[in-house]
Amino acid sequence: MGKLDGKIALITGGNSGIGLATAKRFVQEGAYVFITGRRQSNLDEAVKQIGANITGIQGDVAKLADLDRLFAQIRDEKGRLDIVVANAGIARYAALGTIDEEHFDAIFDTNVKGTLFTVQKSLPLLPDGASIIVLSSVVGTKGFPSNSVYAATKAAIRSFARTWTTDLKARRIRVNALSPGATDTEGLRELFGSSPVGQERLKNIGTLVPLGRVGQPGEVASAAVFLASDDSSYVTGTELFVDGGSAQV
Repeated sequence: MGKLDGKIALITGGNSGIGLATAKRFVQEGAYVFITGRRQSNLDEAVKQIGANITGIQGDVAKLADLDRLFAQIRDEKGRLDIVVANAGIARYAALGTIDEEHFDAIFDTNVKGTLFTVQKSLPLLPDGASIIVLSSVVGTKGFPSNSVYAATKAAIRSFARTWTTDLKARRIRVNALSPGATDTEGLRELFGSSPVGQERLKNIGTLVPLGRVGQPGEVASAAVFLASDDSSYVTGTELFVDGGSAQV
């Protein structure tokens, strides 16, 4: 018997990295899962990997028409959602003094606007007592260089978990922020780039973590299962770090 038996879940950005690992775990725990992604080919591959109890819907969370199409399909096929994981996001580096408008708009549109409207548009499908998980990050707490815009979006998402907890308390909908540290995903490797300098930085990043390594997507997925399931029935408004201790010491 799985921890999520009979549940219907949505995971945005579920075609790679932490989102894909979470989709796999949710299906293993008995849920039916909808995943989104901007690239149809990646989405198709993710659906193929999971194999059953999974539907991929192409779309960009920063585009409200795509979200409307997403939730219309979920409503028509399943009629409800029990779990929403607002995971879709992008990360880019830019030091203060080099930030341009395109950099700012791209990150805020996907990370903040996309998270807000994903959750807001899901509300009519959520029963009382549902679970919402928003993906923040250790960078929302730590002052890493060249991360000011990305970090600000993740701090905003952490704030959403607090305010939405109070907004939704009459419906007993739990809202929690899940904040990974450095995690071995395609996105992290792309962020550091293929240059020798970038690869050396990626290699050394684990030495800055108290546990001495970067995390694995499955470790974050395990935390998502906890927040989605009845195991966390008295947990809301919190931020759960899965960061090897990076934000704690």
